[in-house]
Amino acid sequence: MAREHLYRLFEISFKKFDIFPKAVYKNNFFKLVYIIEGTGVHTMNGHSFNYRPGNMFLSTPADQYTFSTHSSTTFFFLHFNDIYIKPKMDKDNDWVQRMEQILQNASHRPGCILKNGVDKPLVAAMIDCIRKEMDYEQIYHNKIIQQIVNTLLLIIARNIALKLPKKVKENTGEPVLDILHYIQENICSQENLRVEKISDNLKISANYLGRYFKKQTGETLQQYISNYKVRLIENRLLSSDMRINEIAYELNFTDESHLNRAFKKLRGISPTAYRKKFAS
Repeated sequence: MAREHLYRLFEISFKKFDIFPKAVYKNNFFKLVYIIEGTGVHTMNGHSFNYRPGNMFLSTPADQYTFSTHSSTTFFFLHFNDIYIKPKMDKDNDWVQRMEQILQNASHRPGCILKNGVDKPLVAAMIDCIRKEMDYEQIYHNKIIQQIVNTLLLIIARNIALKLPKKVKENTGEPVLDILHYIQENICSQENLRVEKISDNLKISANYLGRYFKKQTGETLQQYISNYKVRLIENRLLSSDMRINEIAYELNFTDESHLNRAFKKLRGISPTAYRKKFAS
């Protein structure tokens, strides 16, 4: 197993591989990887995901990962550890603790962590800015890069937080992460979200499943499913031109009225009004 070393608070590199070095990596720091161009397969902890330009992946110190290129691939790598955000603790202790929890509890599964559609072009532009600052090395370029990195980490934390219940902590057990991943994968299938289906797929007793999930996350299964669906609706309202009935069909609501009622119950505002208020 290959290991890399981090000698500064954070390190950035752009690398192009026709063939990615054949090794499984495990590091003692966080590694953020963005695909600028190329296609292939990203494998994390034995699970695989086909990558393409615009995908971003996060490996934590607990993860084992590797890449296999199908076509020549240009990668952006950002290495950092929790020491990088520690100096901010005196200014905003809650923010630091929340950042650490979010990063440590990122679902240790393969897959792009950019879930918020409006963030994707922003991340691409920021990484392009970092590359230009590194190429031209104009005055204050190091400071500018550091500020971009800070903002990039906040965006990543936001995208990961969209997937996690607030109560998920650093010592949360792996089974609850499996449940969260299963729900996210099957959010459009009402049949697969039945307790019996979840328990059967994850080999957890149906009687125990609800109690365990509530204890670990602070939410019931139904509350989490409803909240997650509403976050997906918000994402589509703000980052796409989809009509309300199209969103309802995609997320398996009975009809547009059903979606409107569910959304207004949790957000206190209709989807149409939400889009008008926040889309700009």
